[in-house]
Amino acid sequence: MTEKMPARVPGGAVAEGELTALLGTMPYAVSLGVELEAASAAETRGHLHWAPERCTIGGALHGGALMSLADAVGAVCAYLNLPAGAAGTTTVESKTNFFRALRSGTVRAVARPLHTGRSFVTVQTDLVDDEGRLAGQTTQTQAVLMPRD
Repeated sequence: MTEKMPARVPGGAVAEGELTALLGTMPYAVSLGVELEAASAAETRGHLHWAPERCTIGGALHGGALMSLADAVGAVCAYLNLPAGAAGTTTVESKTNFFRALRSGTVRAVARPLHTGRSFVTVQTDLVDDEGRLAGQTTQTQAVLMPRD
């Protein structure tokens, strides 16, 4: 995430009207159907609706779609936790555990920072189904990108 980003409101949150622009800096996430619900330094939330074109065998939402949702929502959370002067962030490591298949409905992602430092930001994203059951969990590390001279 290095493109021009929307302004933040007090408390590190992104104004509701700016969420679409913020997600728009990640065209892949937009094309996949990821939507942001709220974004702040403390917690970022988004979702992805089940659709047959996002599935694998047996109508289960593809793991890659779930990981993409977690990566996009986690990247926004990491961006909102960047240190002053940083130019952006990029994923350097990501690990996902899957706990249950999603065969309908909407998967929601809730990302929270675990570590915010000068060089790296680590975010944990919970993926939950419509009944609030944990379907997966992603932990990702984002490198802090500083401006080049």
